[in-house]
Formats: sequence, structure tokens, C-alpha cells
Amino acid sequence: MDAALTRSYLFVPATHPARFAKAVASGADAVIIDLEDAVSAEAKDDARDAARLFFDAGGQALLRVNAVDTAWFTQDMALCASTGVTGIVLPKAEGRQELDAVQSALHAPKPLLPIIETAAGIANAKSIAGHPQTARLLFGTVDFCLDLNLQGDGEELLFYRSQLVLASRLANIGTPVDGPALSIHEPDALQRACEHARRVGFGGKLCIHPAQVADVNRWFSPSDAEVEWASRIVDRAESGAGAFSLDGKMVDAPVIERAARILSRARAA
Repeated sequence: MDAALTRSYLFVPATHPARFAKAVASGADAVIIDLEDAVSAEAKDDARDAARLFFDAGGQALLRVNAVDTAWFTQDMALCASTGVTGIVLPKAEGRQELDAVQSALHAPKPLLPIIETAAGIANAKSIAGHPQTARLLFGTVDFCLDLNLQGDGEELLFYRSQLVLASRLANIGTPVDGPALSIHEPDALQRACEHARRVGFGGKLCIHPAQVADVNRWFSPSDAEVEWASRIVDRAESGAGAFSLDGKMVDAPVIERAARILSRARAA
């Protein structure tokens, strides 16, 4: 799927290679093999070796590497040369210099998905989004709340989420991706989180368990009612009606464009 339309990104720890195939089969639009937060310092080398075996066997996934200023970054970047690594998830992204460091370590450019999870990352979001290899911004809400001493994942983060939506639009990249829901088996809470993120301009969500994937895909896809409405709008517009009234509401160019986008997302889903 086009990176800009990816709805669900499922993390799987590189220390659990038996879960790689399950993650790929989960229905997630993208899988992220994780060398960073999910892996202890003592297990970094073993985790990297397990990921290398997966990629050498023909597996494909995104790879979350360790931060640029860590002792593991150079070896992680050597693994990123594998053709199976379809993109690089960079944690603690705080400026373009870190993205430049990633690209300079590669023989050929690959898509970058920086995780914004600090105050400095938010402050430099426009610059990070505008890097030529940035495909999409990810919001690391858990670490971000820790960095700013915030409590809550709702309205407390609205201002910061909006900064990422704005930065992404100005850079003409895909809509940003929201942080994970930590409650794995609470579908109602996940639905509320997805609906809120979608309303404020996000286009996908990070997942920490396969059980979250189907719901995330559902809530970040147009509903049947939205598709039916959009189809009626586009059909009427294609008849050459120009501006027109439908169901008692005026329809003009911006509404027609919104309807076309809904149908495009529905086809991708």
C-alpha cells in the first residue's frame, strides 16, 4: 500500500522472531520490526541477528533502529542496507541532522518515518517533515507525554497533534500517524482514540498487538455511509452540474474534492 495511505503500523520486537510471520499475516498495512524500545541493551546484537535472518530469507518490513546518538546505531544502519528493509523508523527525531545521518549511512536512499516524541521534535516538526526522504511523521505519544510531563492522551495532546498535521501538509507528505493505544483488549477505547485522531487530521495509528490491527484499519477507512455519500457527490459532479444542492446542503468544489478523496481511500483500503 502507498505509504501515504497506510492505516496500521504493527510493532513486533526483534527479540521474538517467531512472531514475525504472525505480524505479517495480521492484516496490518505495515509491520515494524523493532530494535529499539522493545529490546534491552543486552539483547541488541541477538535482536539484530534475528532481524537479519528474516530479511535474508526474503522477509520485508520497516525497521525501527536505535537513535542516532546510541552505540547501536552504526550496526543498525548496516542492516538497513538489506533489500527487505522497506523503510526506516527513526526514534527520538529532533532535527534534520539526524535524518541526514541516516541517509549518509545508506548506499541508496530509503523512506524515513521519524518518530516525534520530544519537545524538540515538535519544535522542529516542519523541518523534519520537509526532509526529502521523510515519508510520514509518527507521533510517539507515550515518550512525548513523559518528556513534557503531560497526563492524558486526549485533549491534552490536541495542540501537538495539530502541529504534526500542519507540518505534514506543508511538506506535502502523508497525514501523520498517531501513537499506540496501550489498552490491548479495549475496543471501545481504541475506537474513540482512532475517531479522535482521524477528526484532527491523522491518517493511521501505531499498533502494539495484532488484536488492534483490524479495528485500526476499520476506523481509519471510510465507512459505508461515507462511501455512499461520496459516490452520490462524485456521480452528480461528473454529470457537469457544477455547484449543486444535495440533501439540502450546498455542494461546491471543496466538497467534491473531499468526496473524491474518500473514494480514493476506500479503493486503497
